[in-house]
Amino acid sequence: MHASTAALIEMDWANFDPWRMQSVRHGLTDHPLLQPDQLVALGKRFQGSSHLFTFNNTAGADANFDDVARLYPNRRSVTDTLQGINEAKAWMLLRHVQADPTYRALIDLALDPIKPHIEAKDPGMYYRAGWIFVASPHTVTPFHIDRNHGILLQIHGTKKVYVWDADDIEVCSEQARDCFHTRHELDQVKWREEFRERARVFTVSPGTGVYIPITSPHMVETGDEPSITISLTYSTDATRRNAMEHVMNELLRRKGVQPPLIGRNALFDRLSYLAATAMIALRGQGSRPPACPSLTQRTAYAVAD
Repeated sequence: MHASTAALIEMDWANFDPWRMQSVRHGLTDHPLLQPDQLVALGKRFQGSSHLFTFNNTAGADANFDDVARLYPNRRSVTDTLQGINEAKAWMLLRHVQADPTYRALIDLALDPIKPHIEAKDPGMYYRAGWIFVASPHTVTPFHIDRNHGILLQIHGTKKVYVWDADDIEVCSEQARDCFHTRHELDQVKWREEFRERARVFTVSPGTGVYIPITSPHMVETGDEPSITISLTYSTDATRRNAMEHVMNELLRRKGVQPPLIGRNALFDRLSYLAATAMIALRGQGSRPPACPSLTQRTAYAVAD
C-alpha cells in the first residue's frame, strides 16, 4: 500500500503529540478479516502457539498481566471461546497477527496512509504489530503498560478505556518503567482503585478508538456485549531511545546510582542512550537486557516474542 491510499484511521494530526493520548476514528469496523468467522479461523491457525493468550473474566484491574493466564485460566478451547464469547466469560488475545500474511496486509492497509502524519512528528516507524482482543461482556483488561505506541480500534461492542499520562509517575513510577523495559516485568506496575480519578476515560464503540503512547498506563472494561478490538502498535526512533534510557537507568540503579528522571537532564539522557547502544552492540542480539527485541532488531514488523 502506498501513502496515497485513503486513510482508514483519522486523528487530529494538527495537534498530534506522540506522547499524549487522543481519540481516534476509523473505517475498519466492517473489514472481513475482523469478523467473528475469520477470527475463529485465525485462532485455529494459531492453535498451540504463543500467538494465543487467554484468561477468564474473574480477573480484575489489579491482576498482574505476567501471571493472569496462570492464575485465572480459561479452560475452553480456542474455537469454543471465540464462537461462544458471549457466554465464555473469557478474554482472548490473538498476538502478533502480522505473522499471518493476510493480516500483515491489513496492518499495512491501516498504517501506510497515516505513516507520513506520524513521522512528521515522530520519525522512524518500525516494528509494526497487530493484536486482536476478543472479550466477553463485563470483562476487565488488567492495569498495565506497553512497550510501543498503540492505536486501539474498536470493532464490535463498547468498552471503557482508562488511560493515564505517560509521564504520570504517581500512577507508574520511573523505576517501574525501568524494570519493564529491561526485563519486561510488570511487578512494579500496581493498581490502586484511587487511580481512576486521575485517568482520562474513553468510551469507545465501533468506528472509534484511542491512541495510547508507549508506557501510558491503561485499563479496560467491556460493556454489555462481547467486544472485538484491534490494536496496531509500532516503535519509532524516539520510543527506542526512551526504552534504552530506561534500560541504562535500571542498570545504574542496580549499582546504587540514582539517575535523574528521563527528560530532566538532556546530557545524562544522551549519555545513557549512547551507553545502552554500545552495550547492545557489544552483547549482540540475544543480550539480556534488554527484554524487548525492538531494541536490537530494527525490523519493519515485530517478531513474535
